[in-house]
Amino acid sequence: MEQDTPNLLRTLYAAAVEAVSPYGTVLGHVDYLRCIFRDGGFRKLYVAAIGKSAYGMARVIEETLPDILKGGVAITKYCHADVRPLQKIKVVEAAHPKPDERGQEATRQLLSLARGLDEQTLLLCLISGGGSALFVCPAGGVSLRDKQTTTDLLLRAGANIAELNAVRKHLSLVKGGQFARMAHPARVVSFIISDCVGDPLDVIASGPTTVDTTTFADALDVITRYDLTHQLPSSVVNHLLEGQAGLHQETPKDGDAILKGVENIIIANSPRALNAARSRAALMGINARILTDSLTGEARTAAKWLASQLRQPRHSTRDMCLISGGETTVTVKGSGIGGRNMELALAFAIEIEGLDGVTLLSAGTDGTDCVDDAAGAIVNGYTTIRARKMGLDPIKYLNNNDSYNFFKHLGDLFVTGPTQTNVMDIQLMVVTSP
Repeated sequence: MEQDTPNLLRTLYAAAVEAVSPYGTVLGHVDYLRCIFRDGGFRKLYVAAIGKSAYGMARVIEETLPDILKGGVAITKYCHADVRPLQKIKVVEAAHPKPDERGQEATRQLLSLARGLDEQTLLLCLISGGGSALFVCPAGGVSLRDKQTTTDLLLRAGANIAELNAVRKHLSLVKGGQFARMAHPARVVSFIISDCVGDPLDVIASGPTTVDTTTFADALDVITRYDLTHQLPSSVVNHLLEGQAGLHQETPKDGDAILKGVENIIIANSPRALNAARSRAALMGINARILTDSLTGEARTAAKWLASQLRQPRHSTRDMCLISGGETTVTVKGSGIGGRNMELALAFAIEIEGLDGVTLLSAGTDGTDCVDDAAGAIVNGYTTIRARKMGLDPIKYLNNNDSYNFFKHLGDLFVTGPTQTNVMDIQLMVVTSP
């Protein structure tokens, strides 16, 4: 394997991201959408796009179906929209992962659109990761600030995406199938780029167009599990308790007649990205294997597991690439800055200190890792040794959850800028001959 390893990792990462690009994946489903429109006798097509991929997904529809598209709204993260404006679809940039007023106002516009639809209308929902924070309409009695506080506390406590969304769905008027319920009697079709392990429809962007498998009781269990009952705003706890007591309408469940005609289609996910990285490696003559597409749990625990794979006999061959993907979590106990990929990379570097011929890239496929100017980091067996020579204590930085500043000092941050897609994280581990 003669390639420069960091550049090789960048090449494989780029191949993975390209395979799940919003433009290409939506383009492959345009003909199917046109058939639905024609065969259903619809007269109007509207678009509701939410998530980090919203702009790219919406642009495909505007460019390929201008004859039937009437309008719509796309809500995406700041800096995730192209400078080129769309003509029929209004694009709004808002905050993620904590919602803000711009997201709330754009959501109101989508609600106004949905409530005015009829049975002769086809509503195309373009859904991607990040939609839970960007598509925000708090339930009565819960303020936007209350939701911001709740999101922040759950993230810092290490709640996974399913747990976080179980709470957010029950503090919202649009999540958990409620948006599709509002759009009735229009026909609703959703194209979805999944950012969740196993592609659960009710977890991706908090499932605005699908039945919800969680309840108010489940949401209360989450905040109890993380001992947040007395830290959360009283309005949040009271709303969930009232919902459990039947004072608020539950999210739509399996068998709900209003959602019977809704079609939800996964068009891109983590396995697609990982397979693209493996295929690109094979074209370059590299033996590549996918370890898992379901890497979860604490980032530093996942790092130990990845390091342990180097000791497995089936992975003992040099000149190979081991690939994994998923979404880990970080329980924040320190005061530093960093995301799950940077924390995983730092913990992995500590595990393999002094080991020759091993290099790891861990990065978010959306191009950000909690800190917007980095997607992750690249490490090898000498990362921590270099750090100590510079007066940096790797363990101290890890314990302070300050992986971003650690890698910034070293110059090892992996920077891509927003990719406009999001299928969780990817780890690319290259093992080379000495």
